[in-house]
Amino acid sequence: MDGILLLNKPKGMTSHDCVFKIRKLIKIKKVGHTGTLDPDVTGVLPICIGRATKVVEYVTGKDKTYEAEVTLGFSTITEDSSGEVVERKQVSETISRKQIENVLHSLTGTINQTPPMFSAIKVNGKRLYEYARQGIEVERPTRQVRISELVLLDDRQVFEGVTISFRFRVTCSKGTYVRTLAVTIGEKLGYPAHMSDLIRTASGEYTLENCFTFEEIEEMVQKGTLASILFPLESALSHLPDFKINDKVAEKVKNGAVLSLPEELFALNDSEPFRVTDNQGECVAIYERHPNKPHLIKPVKVLINLQELKS
Repeated sequence: MDGILLLNKPKGMTSHDCVFKIRKLIKIKKVGHTGTLDPDVTGVLPICIGRATKVVEYVTGKDKTYEAEVTLGFSTITEDSSGEVVERKQVSETISRKQIENVLHSLTGTINQTPPMFSAIKVNGKRLYEYARQGIEVERPTRQVRISELVLLDDRQVFEGVTISFRFRVTCSKGTYVRTLAVTIGEKLGYPAHMSDLIRTASGEYTLENCFTFEEIEEMVQKGTLASILFPLESALSHLPDFKINDKVAEKVKNGAVLSLPEELFALNDSEPFRVTDNQGECVAIYERHPNKPHLIKPVKVLINLQELKS
């Protein structure tokens, strides 16, 4: 069984927990998730099965869309609702819709983010959350992320109370921490804040409407119909240029051969990967221009390997 299963991740499970459960359900070892979702987060988690595990990074690298809730009035050590409170400041003023929208607008585009201490980013070979659990504060690398959409999902004109919560939708690049974004929104409004809820509604072109719960997946496994809902691995590569080949060339590609650069690919950037597709419409490999020999193309990843087929 090969393909991409769209799981509606439940609250309370890590992404690894979800992979482990899918492995047990379908009795296949080659299963991998496409980017960590915290236990409290729900929504779209593409699970790659079989040969589709070879394209995990292409799913992970796509933009994600979330619906989040930010609560002003107190911040937590983890920047979400599960962490210990580290600062409190009652909201003492009325906040207008315009104020919030101005803040959201200021955070749209390319921004710098410093990952939270409770995150999986590695510093000196150790994950930040490991330092955090030991009470060790380390310098964290600031990086650029891209926010392509940031929209208020609340129709109130005025926000008031000792704590204030409102929802927003964000579409962002790989590596964006939405909980850190929620904290930044609070800071710009003058208050400590944390992310109090988060749902991932899209991962690339995979949307929540196409996802299935564990209960639905288990039912389909019992009926033997699970394969019918899997997205082909080619769906993860739809953003890449496509180069079609005949069966003779396909045999060479399956062996990882370096080939001459076809005329139709002359316009490609040197580092731009592309799909190599056979006569049956199946993606055989991902190739790119050779870095040292621009007249040649070389495989980045062979997706159908002859040795694997023989074994």
